[in-house]
Amino acid sequence: MTTTQPHPMEQNGQAPAAGQAPFVFACITPHGGEIVPELAPGQLDLMAVTRRSMQRLGDEMTRANPEVIVIVTPHGVRIDGAFAVTDCERMSGLVEENGASLAMERKVHRPLARAIVDEARRGVLPVGGVNYATSEGPLSCLPLDWGAMVPLYFMPETPIVVITPSRLLSMEDHIRFGQALRRAVASSGLRTGLIASCDWAHAHAQDGPYGFDPAAAALDAKVVELVKANDLESMAAFDSAWIAAAKPDGIWQTLILAGALPRAARDVELLTYEVPTYFGLLCAAVRPKA
Repeated sequence: MTTTQPHPMEQNGQAPAAGQAPFVFACITPHGGEIVPELAPGQLDLMAVTRRSMQRLGDEMTRANPEVIVIVTPHGVRIDGAFAVTDCERMSGLVEENGASLAMERKVHRPLARAIVDEARRGVLPVGGVNYATSEGPLSCLPLDWGAMVPLYFMPETPIVVITPSRLLSMEDHIRFGQALRRAVASSGLRTGLIASCDWAHAHAQDGPYGFDPAAAALDAKVVELVKANDLESMAAFDSAWIAAAKPDGIWQTLILAGALPRAARDVELLTYEVPTYFGLLCAAVRPKA
């Protein structure tokens, strides 16, 4: 874990005075394809519990009326050793599962994306803005991955910024990046929603692609405990061998959310947790305090 001194505006977890509650709503969501009805033909019951929670989260995000949604996904364009922030005109994706497909396209909020990159660099964090083909125009388009598409399916259709973390960076760096994200959003004045797209341990079933390990149930139980206690930051202390055995993909995105909405500035409500297949699915509402 790094021991870098906090940014002057982050002492005691405080954000700039101009933006004490820069996020209108945030949530922790899973991204299993069968959550989306179109991707679960003949098996709508499989993730029905999670689907109902996703609908609740989408309704609450809609009521919060964001101008932009920032979504942190583990499956987007990656930069080894740096945070990747989309800086393109639009994003487009296609998910195919169970003989069905889901297509989606979203406009990217480039001014906010660039502000996030600039603020992270001021915080001496490794970060890159990512584009493709042309600097602007219709060819400036990056792939929209399922880690973003599945949660966004339930959300209002607004411009987005997609962020992909790097697991080569420390857990503390992810919290610090969240703090930089908070400062950028506060300075922008935009009504912003935030989604941490997270599936949890992937070693719950012997017949799953990652096999079975008892660490999966233990790690997920601890995650549920920390979410209920509004103590997201403690995931930074998870043992690396434990993480490797359980194979979660939610810790890093959750720590970014924790930095963006520090404990004193948020209320967390666990909606549901289930393991319908080989990986854990958790839905939680993260509501900002004024």
